[in-house]
Amino acid sequence: MELLLAIGIGALVAGGIWLILRARVFDVILGLTLLSYAVNVLIFSMGRLRFAAAPLVDKAVENPGLAQYTDPLPQALVLTAIVIGLAMTALLVVVALKAYADGGSDHIDGDAR
Repeated sequence: MELLLAIGIGALVAGGIWLILRARVFDVILGLTLLSYAVNVLIFSMGRLRFAAAPLVDKAVENPGLAQYTDPLPQALVLTAIVIGLAMTALLVVVALKAYADGGSDHIDGDAR
């Protein structure tokens, strides 16, 4: 499971970097979005990935040990990062649309190649 998750995070990072290096504004926005998704999955995976495990300590279980529970802090951080990432993407799209309307091109340097 960890290997599949690491490959998925690597693919998101590689795709994000490839899109950021493109010359068009909307490709850069998509690349930044992919990178934010990769960071969110990375932070989420640091909270001990467990299937069907409660994020809080259950008092009914006698002496459970903390290794069987997931960490709720990365979940809260990812939830906050999703909201911030959505707001950042919306702002970048509005700025890119305004730049396209003013300049007539969506290239980073402004040339209409």
